[in-house]
Amino acid sequence: MANTGALSGKNAIITGSTSGIGLAIAHVLASKGCNIMVNGMGDKATIDGIIAELPKKYGVKTIYDGADMSKPADIRNMVADCEKNLGSVDILVNNAGIQFTATVEEFPEEKWDAIIAINLSASFHAIKAALPRMRKRDFGRIINIASVHGLVASQHKIAYVAAKHGIVGLTKVVALEAAEANITCNAICPGWVHTPLVQKQIEDKAKEGNISVEKATANLLGEKQPNKRFVKPENIGAIIAFLCGEDGAAMTGEILTIDGGWTAQ
Repeated sequence: MANTGALSGKNAIITGSTSGIGLAIAHVLASKGCNIMVNGMGDKATIDGIIAELPKKYGVKTIYDGADMSKPADIRNMVADCEKNLGSVDILVNNAGIQFTATVEEFPEEKWDAIIAINLSASFHAIKAALPRMRKRDFGRIINIASVHGLVASQHKIAYVAAKHGIVGLTKVVALEAAEANITCNAICPGWVHTPLVQKQIEDKAKEGNISVEKATANLLGEKQPNKRFVKPENIGAIIAFLCGEDGAAMTGEILTIDGGWTAQ
């Protein structure tokens, strides 16, 4: 049965949507009637399961593109394939990201290059490919998943912090350049979200400090996030759904935090 939700008939690309925040966003947008292009890494069975689940649960079209976010040509082809197979590119959610931690002096140059490529440059390449298509249809919603680290810094995250600060700036420029069209560009800056990326950081801290994972989790939240609770991925999805609908049409160039009070300190 076709979905007749608030975003019915819209088509969205969500990068890094085979797990974590991206997958939650896919579920929320699909629940509003949006067709989804899933992108990301994972084993075939997991990806096939996602592609089967979304249509069955929400009555929307769902396709997959395995574009490597470090390769501009792959990104351009992904955007073109979305238009070819779904009919348009109405919504672009730039979510894909990777992480690595080390001091500046010890930070491997290849890790810097990879993080900048995937966490920052990939968003530029996707937006550049999608914008002309959005202009032709006089509609577009671009949402960049930045981070609280796009606003403040933490030690040992030089590439991640630099990339996320870059996403904030990129968002504002795109918003200004598309301001007179029916196209918006906004960024969301989450605090700690319990994703596989964050879980690995917790386990690394537990090992480094010779403490339990539970204690490392409490330390992680207590150090930065005053409410001491993880942000829920579906809450991020709900904000994106709002931004993509009519009620969010006047919001562009906004940098929205959802961080449990992190940046209020």
